[in-house]
Amino acid sequence: LAGGRARRMGGVEKAFVPLNGRSLIERVAERAAPQVSELLINMNEKPGHLLLPYEILPDLIGGFLGPLTGILSGLEWMKENRADARWLASFPCDTPFLPNDCVARLIARAQDTDSLVACAASGGRRHNVCAVWSAKIAETAHSILNERGYRKMDDFIDALPHIEAEFATDPIDPFFNVNTPEDLTKAETIAARYSLG
Repeated sequence: LAGGRARRMGGVEKAFVPLNGRSLIERVAERAAPQVSELLINMNEKPGHLLLPYEILPDLIGGFLGPLTGILSGLEWMKENRADARWLASFPCDTPFLPNDCVARLIARAQDTDSLVACAASGGRRHNVCAVWSAKIAETAHSILNERGYRKMDDFIDALPHIEAEFATDPIDPFFNVNTPEDLTKAETIAARYSLG
């Protein structure tokens, strides 16, 4: 998911902010791509520079309504274009240290509990955007965003059978996300200290 406005980063295209010489989105894609059969980028404005070699999927409903719009757009795209797919995995573009086994662990947790959604959790927090979403979810962007007026990820997830998968935070929280310039400085230190590219 790279469709936000990055207000806390001064309105820059957060996905393309460099972290020790490589953009955040490059780092996330490098960790996410081996975990899925296909990777798409949810983005609403085509960048004026070269993007990674993945299809861009804009929100089905405009207005920058938040990450829930990107999730629902992805689910609808998957159902229309990959009818045999069972799960949609989602990742935010600002979590450069994603675990390499994130998707496998989330799907296993969801299947073990017959859940439609499994979210990553760490340090006592649920990470709504680091999740897997079942193709059995019947709701659409229109039914959720327009008819029901949902905007918060928590509300949508809590209305579905869901589960969390806990990830360790030692030596680092793998879901550390870069929202501010200060976060970027901290991420640079983490990446250098633990040789994370």
